[in-house]
Amino acid sequence: MKVLVVGNGGREHAMAWKLGQSRGVEVLITKGNGGTDAVARALPVSPTDIDAVIETARAEGVGLVAIGPEAPLAAGLADRLMAAGIPVFGPVQAAARLESSKAFTHEVLEAAHVPAAGWHVFDHADDALRHVVGCHLPVVVKADGLAAGKGVVVALRREEAIEAVKAFMVDGTLGHAGRRVVIEDFLVGEEASFMVITDGEHILPLAGARDHKRVFDNDMGPNTGGMGAFSPTPLLEGEARDHVLASVIRPTLSELAKRGITYKGVLYAGLMFTAEGPKVLEFNCRFGDPETQPVLVRTKGNLSEVMLACSEGRLDQVRLDIERHPAVCVVLSSAGYPEQPRVGDVIEGLNEASEVEGVHVFHAGTRRLPDGSIVTAGGRVLGVTAVGKSFRETRERAYLAASRIRFAGMHYRSDIGKAARG
Repeated sequence: MKVLVVGNGGREHAMAWKLGQSRGVEVLITKGNGGTDAVARALPVSPTDIDAVIETARAEGVGLVAIGPEAPLAAGLADRLMAAGIPVFGPVQAAARLESSKAFTHEVLEAAHVPAAGWHVFDHADDALRHVVGCHLPVVVKADGLAAGKGVVVALRREEAIEAVKAFMVDGTLGHAGRRVVIEDFLVGEEASFMVITDGEHILPLAGARDHKRVFDNDMGPNTGGMGAFSPTPLLEGEARDHVLASVIRPTLSELAKRGITYKGVLYAGLMFTAEGPKVLEFNCRFGDPETQPVLVRTKGNLSEVMLACSEGRLDQVRLDIERHPAVCVVLSSAGYPEQPRVGDVIEGLNEASEVEGVHVFHAGTRRLPDGSIVTAGGRVLGVTAVGKSFRETRERAYLAASRIRFAGMHYRSDIGKAARG
């Protein structure tokens, strides 16, 4: 069977790598990047060109399309593939609104009685500014639409909240995504990321993880798409995981079903474990990035079989197991990230890094030149992912591998997984 992975980032490299372990599966990928040639055949198709994706899937005789990024989901790629009779792993456009609209998410959570931060939604900048001038601090200002990880500002000071509202709603720094904003109460606690695969009725939980959003050590600096992640986390083990399934995942799926929406694919819940219990920070409607990298290296089983069963509504007939050893992913970023990442810098040391025991180097923002050299092509460049018998050993492997890679302006956090236990 041919499986087409839509997307060309670090998450999609990890997906293609895992899918390629399935017997009898040939993996194709849209465009690809500097590292995906080792695990997939790249096709000259943009992940957001829906017509081209469908035409290519037909021409190649693809048996399953696995959608990685949020933009094609929000644009209705899954709907179009289903209408064309092509099996697809990923939610339909109506379900993907859980990620493409923060206001819709809160409406669903409220109706389903799922714990979340207090929230207010604004369509006009003047109303939003009046709110932040008088509200209690800190607050979280979120662009309602998709903003590639750049639409969230945690405002500790009133000036920061005002600047965020003006940037999103007046200056239009995020385009259409920031025309509406959601302003949330700030939650205190410990974060965790929980991904499940669901066909709308059955649920297959994946390993819990924790990501690091801020660009610098000790959670300093602006938010990013993610500077690293580790798995597992005790917040999502045993009874704690079952509680999240019962209080967050199942009620959300049930509320969507009441609205005539069957959710099929990955549902990602970003959670804050507060003194009152877990509360939802956000939903993503696909594998998280960079959480997917450590989660998938810990996942045992036939991922293509699971994805196909999910698309056909028979998820109860398959299973995936979780490796007990921990995993850590350290993201290597380009100069200027996240504001204005520099591209075109030659990357060295990739082979040396891959020689470290237990290490997988997943490419995100890279490009292979005709002479075979690999250069930076985005903000988050590589996800150096390691597994080991303990978190200490795993972190040592990840950072040893990272130290062997070189490109101008490279930077990464030194504290990914530092607080992990085990």
